[in-house]
Amino acid sequence: MSAIQKPKVTVVLANLGTPDEATVPAVRRFLKQFLSDTRVIEIPKPIWWVILHLFVLTFRPKRVAEAYASVWSKDSPMREIVLEQAQLVKQRLQDENHQFDLTVVPAMTYGQPSIYDVLDQLEKDPQEHVILLPLFPQYSATSTAPLYDAFAKWIPNQRHLPGLTLIKDYYQHPLFIQALAESVLEYQTHHGKAQKLLMSFHGIPQPYADKGDPYADRCRTTARLVAEALHLNDDEWAISFQSRFGKQEWVKPYTDQLLQQWGEQKVKSVQVLSPAFSADCLETLEELAMQNKETFQHAGGGEYAYIPALNAQQSHIDLLASLVQANLDALTHTLAHR
Repeated sequence: MSAIQKPKVTVVLANLGTPDEATVPAVRRFLKQFLSDTRVIEIPKPIWWVILHLFVLTFRPKRVAEAYASVWSKDSPMREIVLEQAQLVKQRLQDENHQFDLTVVPAMTYGQPSIYDVLDQLEKDPQEHVILLPLFPQYSATSTAPLYDAFAKWIPNQRHLPGLTLIKDYYQHPLFIQALAESVLEYQTHHGKAQKLLMSFHGIPQPYADKGDPYADRCRTTARLVAEALHLNDDEWAISFQSRFGKQEWVKPYTDQLLQQWGEQKVKSVQVLSPAFSADCLETLEELAMQNKETFQHAGGGEYAYIPALNAQQSHIDLLASLVQANLDALTHTLAHR
């Protein structure tokens, strides 16, 4: 008698993306793909096409490529980290789920490894179930939703569709809050406690929030829960939003303006945490750790330090594995042979 075949389940850990190289042509390709997404830029297409091709893709790639080069090692930091996260989560889950033929793969919405290549592979090797875990702790239509869109484009062309689970986000999950708080405490064990802890999140345009994007509210919830876990007084921490682009209003307060203000007030020391990022990348390693440090200190501020993202820390892998495991436990009753 032949052995019973285990149900095939694929877990997709997906982040935003990164250029293939820290070069002007690679950055231009990446920015074109990223900024052509109507989820990211809601300006009417004909108007945005002119702005994008005549201005953004003409002038911005050189400056962005130089910024990437300042944080690039053998590869993009984000890609290195996402690959490591996928491997560690795979090891954890495979050890505990022998009833499944389980695979964990990394993916990027823009750039490589492409979510579309992952979906093509799933078509060639049909799965009983696919679990998508976007590595965005706080849902936004600008980051999480494009991954939903990728699946939505793929589904109509499939005959043998898998079951599909989409994990929306985890902005207030106890293990997430605990991991962030522990990362701050561990850093402070070695470097001391700063006068201010700033939790800086990637921003979105204010009109997006006004139309119903819950991202900014989710960020505020994450920050409040971390501050509570650390038993911080109101004057010991703040929340801000970084990485704004263009001339429209974005959600406030702005990170650079707040740090400018703190510098002018002669704040003695600041430690900065970025709870919106599951992996360190250009926005954390160059913009937050370098540019904003210069802004703060040039304005008269004192010590400035960036606390790394959770990356491949054990507590982060525990969280990611827990999010997936809850869904695998549910599948045990419908898929796994006993």
